[in-house]
Amino acid sequence: MKLMIINGPNLNLLGKREPEVYGSTTFEDYFNQLREKFPQVELEYYQSNIEGELIGKIQEVGFDYDGIILNAAAYTHTSVGIGDAVKAVETPVIEVHISNTHQREEYRHVSYISPGAKGVILGFGLQSYDLAIQSFLS
Repeated sequence: MKLMIINGPNLNLLGKREPEVYGSTTFEDYFNQLREKFPQVELEYYQSNIEGELIGKIQEVGFDYDGIILNAAAYTHTSVGIGDAVKAVETPVIEVHISNTHQREEYRHVSYISPGAKGVILGFGLQSYDLAIQSFLS
């Protein structure tokens, strides 16, 4: 199984940014833990702060991979383009969020990703990614 994790803006600052919300672990450290936990899965990771680059990566892998785990971060609530890219590809997409976006600001309650996603996992911290991988394995 081949899965791509795609992270959006500011997630490169995990471990430094708002640790009370996002924790103190960097995503790179967590990604290495995921690779150890799921050796049967070929895991790849991509992060960008730029909307068009995220769309490009979704299109690039969206016909060849078994799954995409997408945390579009703030673009979740603003990007029609990313939502359209998710709908345009054949590869199933699981939308993930580290925090429970429904406990946060009102504008974070709307997702342009969800209508095209296979499922949504939010509010379990970094474990949200772990749960997304498990969903592809079951």
